[in-house]
Amino acid sequence: MPIYEYKCGHCGHELESLQKLSDAPLKDCPECGESALQKKISAAGFRLKGGGWYETDFKSGKKKNVADSDSKKSSDSKPAGGCGSGSCGCH
Repeated sequence: MPIYEYKCGHCGHELESLQKLSDAPLKDCPECGESALQKKISAAGFRLKGGGWYETDFKSGKKKNVADSDSKKSSDSKPAGGCGSGSCGCH
């Protein structure tokens, strides 16, 4: 879920809010109570929660293929199954 930044146009209070994409923007300032919150334009932050996230999913440059470089070093090992091993009919 994205973390949005808001700023009150009345008192200048700033806050962050963890919201769903489908949630309506916040309007009421928690400090002054006025309906003057405005969403700031910023790089959206998000949290990766739950299983299924791997260390190589969001790497860039030379760090991107960490798993591939490890498998190239141990070329004498056989694949465990799946595509590339011949078990799926690819060979």
